[in-house]
Amino acid sequence: MGDPRESHLTQSDLFSWSMERDAILRSTVVSTLMLDTTPDVDRLLRMIDRGTRMAPRFRDKLVALPIGLAPPRWTPDTDFDLSWHVRHVALPASTDASSVLEFARCEAMTAFDPARPLWQATLLSGLSGGRAALVLKFHHSLSDGVGGIQLANEIVDFTRAGRDPEPVPERPVAQRRGLPAIVAWNWAVGSALARSGASRLPLLARRAVTAPIRTVRDSAAMAISFGRLVRPVTDTWSPVMTRRGLGRRLATLDVPVADLRAAAHTADCTINDAFLAAVVVGLRTYHARHGADVERLRVTMPISLRRAGDPIGGNRLTLSRFALPADRADPADVMRGLHEAIVGCRSEPALPYSAAAAAILNRLPVGMVTAMLKHVDFVASNVPGSPVPMYVAGAKVERMYAFGPTIGTAFNVTLISHVGTCCVGINADTAAVPDLEVLKDCLIDGFRTVLEVATAHPSGEFDNAAGEFTGHDQVQGPRR
Repeated sequence: MGDPRESHLTQSDLFSWSMERDAILRSTVVSTLMLDTTPDVDRLLRMIDRGTRMAPRFRDKLVALPIGLAPPRWTPDTDFDLSWHVRHVALPASTDASSVLEFARCEAMTAFDPARPLWQATLLSGLSGGRAALVLKFHHSLSDGVGGIQLANEIVDFTRAGRDPEPVPERPVAQRRGLPAIVAWNWAVGSALARSGASRLPLLARRAVTAPIRTVRDSAAMAISFGRLVRPVTDTWSPVMTRRGLGRRLATLDVPVADLRAAAHTADCTINDAFLAAVVVGLRTYHARHGADVERLRVTMPISLRRAGDPIGGNRLTLSRFALPADRADPADVMRGLHEAIVGCRSEPALPYSAAAAAILNRLPVGMVTAMLKHVDFVASNVPGSPVPMYVAGAKVERMYAFGPTIGTAFNVTLISHVGTCCVGINADTAAVPDLEVLKDCLIDGFRTVLEVATAHPSGEFDNAAGEFTGHDQVQGPRR
């Protein structure tokens, strides 16, 4: 029967699910694959069908259990209909990528049908030059970014001709229902806590005897760290991006991976540090254009907890919020400061116990927690993509953008690396950011400023013209 806990929402997923009582906090993810031609539809359906069998959560629906005796349970959808989840829309001739973003924007703002599995895929054909786009929409509880890339590997090919995929084993359908499911979940949770406590108790007792001062110090550090995870947030640090609403707008931009890596290495930092630095530098410019100064910003960043052997898909991350310094002029110093902040966040002693923190938050009044989330300034996520070309049913993936949920912040900015290009997707709350084009221009300047760290030459060229097909802006690295 497996671990009964795997059949229910985790405490972290339950947290995001419960927060959706406020529509502003919906955890909808929209990804857009820009294709060089229209894929073979029958072959596409076969590949997506295979993907849902490799990640069975995409064939499950959520069922609430009585009076909160256990989290909602994943159960197979006996009425599963692939043709409902996968649609094909033929756009008017020579439509450009702005129509794709408009469609994706509407998808991001539309709630799921709770009676069905929480995902949809729409093929948009008819783009200029015979190109197409595949827009994927799923709830964050189905998968995190890394899990989504794993799932994509089951759907895509690495040659245009494709491959003959291995058969997928049939999924066992026998599951506990009703009261047995509730009892099994509570027993599994209680047993796991008991085993964990029993295994740690001898070590703690030995440390208390052999190193009492260190034991007290470590316990205090753990308590303080845990407090940082659950402490309330009552103020918004950005003096400009303060309002929240239901409207969303999307934008994209591209950055060369090699140039961003070179800038990061010049400052002895990571690509993630360079990415976040570009966003912070851009936000400082954005605030300046609105006549405001900003010294620090509060960010929520997903931190992956995925381990080898975890199933494909699934949500294996924790959301960590922390402060970012935004008052440094030198972009290299910005990167180093952000690197220190991120290392400090990842080394929090309480981080492995984020599920326990989520369990505490799940027991607070929803209104209190939703108000806390709305005081975070933005979400930033960096997802490693594919370094080699990918194909979807015979169509080459030219760009891959992810538009993560804002979950109460002003905007979400997500970077996916794809064949030498950092594809950056921006999902903005229009109440907080009514001028997305201005924000995008500022972020472009931020990336360009960071790229210049790797060279002593003047600013590199930037192509602000929308491409015939992609319709996105490109941040070019400095001339070498």
